[in-house]
Amino acid sequence: MRKLNTALFAAFLGCTAITSPALAETTNITFLLTNDIYKVDNEAERGGFARLNAVVKAERAKGGHVVYAHAGDLISPSLLSGFDKGAHTIALTNLAPPDIFTPGNHEYDFGPEVFLQRMKEAKFPLYAANLRKADGKPLDGFKDRSIVDLGGVKVGLVGLTAEDSPVKSSPGADLKFLPTVETTVAEAKALREAGADLVVAVVHANRQVDRALYDSRAVDIILTGDDHDLALFFDGRTVMVESKEEAEFVTAVDVKVDVEEKDGKRSVTWYPNFRIIDTATVTPDPETQALVDKYNAELSKELDVPVGISSESLDSRKATVRTTEAAIGNLVADASREAVGADVAITNGGGIRGNKEYAPGTEITRRDILTELPFGNRTVKIEVTGETIWAALENGVSQVENSAGRFPQVSGLSFEADLTKPAGERVTAVMIGGAPIDKAKIYTLATNDYMYGGGDGYTMLKTGKPLLGVRDAKLLANDVMAYISARKSVAPKVEGRIKLKMSQ
Repeated sequence: MRKLNTALFAAFLGCTAITSPALAETTNITFLLTNDIYKVDNEAERGGFARLNAVVKAERAKGGHVVYAHAGDLISPSLLSGFDKGAHTIALTNLAPPDIFTPGNHEYDFGPEVFLQRMKEAKFPLYAANLRKADGKPLDGFKDRSIVDLGGVKVGLVGLTAEDSPVKSSPGADLKFLPTVETTVAEAKALREAGADLVVAVVHANRQVDRALYDSRAVDIILTGDDHDLALFFDGRTVMVESKEEAEFVTAVDVKVDVEEKDGKRSVTWYPNFRIIDTATVTPDPETQALVDKYNAELSKELDVPVGISSESLDSRKATVRTTEAAIGNLVADASREAVGADVAITNGGGIRGNKEYAPGTEITRRDILTELPFGNRTVKIEVTGETIWAALENGVSQVENSAGRFPQVSGLSFEADLTKPAGERVTAVMIGGAPIDKAKIYTLATNDYMYGGGDGYTMLKTGKPLLGVRDAKLLANDVMAYISARKSVAPKVEGRIKLKMSQ
């Protein structure tokens, strides 16, 4: 019996010698997201650079592993950006620098040279896997992807800039934009082949691209910007979050990662918890607030000067100016049409950026006008056919469902559109000067230089004959100031210039 027991014991030892014990380890990682923040003069109850930086510093002070991501739209559009082309937003962000930043479409608003200069001033890592020079090479100072080791967990990071920037902004002809989803899929594959346990994409993309990327299952966590949504999606497999705008809310994704090594094989499981940080509860970071106060003091000297009164209420909220006729849209369009003496005017709702309401009797200041019209656009006058105007209006209502910035605010014309019809077939009637539009007739059109250059999909306007070109044009904001100042009091209303059929 003793010999048998000895043999069994030896056999047991042999089994244990060839089976490695499982080694398990748990790591906690916080992914912190902001996006679409650019107003230094934010005096709202929540949001702003000082509150954002306070959140970032507090999360990092807890210790542990924090990945702070900025999903783009930083240097424009804002009041001060109209003067310093976004230099101040880089300085403020440098006080609590992100671990990964990918450019939004507004990074290109002042042209490629300014974009590159601002990026050189950034003291934080820049990622843009789908952004290339004319020769196809990556931009200097930018990464496509990287892997960082956080407590033994290999986190793969990839950044994607807005692929629709050539339509929505002014990046120039020498910057090339690759498709977001296809690029992300390829980059994620490369990261996993290089050993990434978790793949995180920081993207600036609209809802359709976000959804396609989510459905691709290429990455584990998507941190996105562009739509100004406070959004969180998690189906047990893939996370996607967006943190609204102006740091009103900051999203924290706390991920518990379990890594197990057994028999030479590595197995990784993870699960997220979510914290939506309402910055109305956050005390501003003193260092950042001091710099914000300095910038605002410089602005106030020049901008807190009244130009006139609006006896009617004005609404420049995104959901208004991008989806329907707006009194403030009529005001801007009327001012531009009068400034150049055109038959009609079309301006893009996305160019009106204040995102606020004005009560009747509000005294309108220079600051208000430049807050609403921060891009430095100029009013041009061109000759176009009625057919071109019709096509422009079709473009303007082609993405109403997405609250796209191309939505037209108009003057000197009225039109009807059926949104139940396919894009490109929605405009059903256009009236100019009390008569139906003549598609063969030549009309004069006031618009801004961004749209004249084909921005927001208005490529049909590029064929217009310039009567007052970009070189000689005045600032649209100045035209609006002059229009109000000349009248002392204005009373713009929603008056039926745009009639939309929304359902059957």
